[in-house]
Amino acid sequence: MKAERQGYFTLVEWRRGLKALKAERTKKLKEALPELEKEVRKPSKFADFYAYAFNYCLTGIVMNMREIVLGPTFRAQVDHFVDYLKIQNDYKVINIDQWMGFYRFCNEISFPDMNNFNLDLAWPLVLDNFYEWMREKQA
Repeated sequence: MKAERQGYFTLVEWRRGLKALKAERTKKLKEALPELEKEVRKPSKFADFYAYAFNYCLTGIVMNMREIVLGPTFRAQVDHFVDYLKIQNDYKVINIDQWMGFYRFCNEISFPDMNNFNLDLAWPLVLDNFYEWMREKQA
């Protein structure tokens, strides 16, 4: 819908979005939603959607947004990372680099063994700490 504010649509934005979806009626909109979700979940488009989700959510709901956006695909990683964020004391907020780094982590690191995680690579520190926490938990 290309709305300026997530969850809020002007009449012009709403009409433009419905027209783009070819769903001028409620029934057509309901029919279009599964296809729209498939489109957003395509790897070529998902990173943009994931970044958009961060930019339009409030810091207090970042963990919830992560669960909604990544949970269906990376449930175990999300659940463990959220558990880690709840117990740690170093990070009060997650910034965009950490947010995008977690998405990269989910795509590149084998989980739960994390055998291919390399502390020498340029990961956000929160992910290095998460890795260490997971290793201690697994020991």
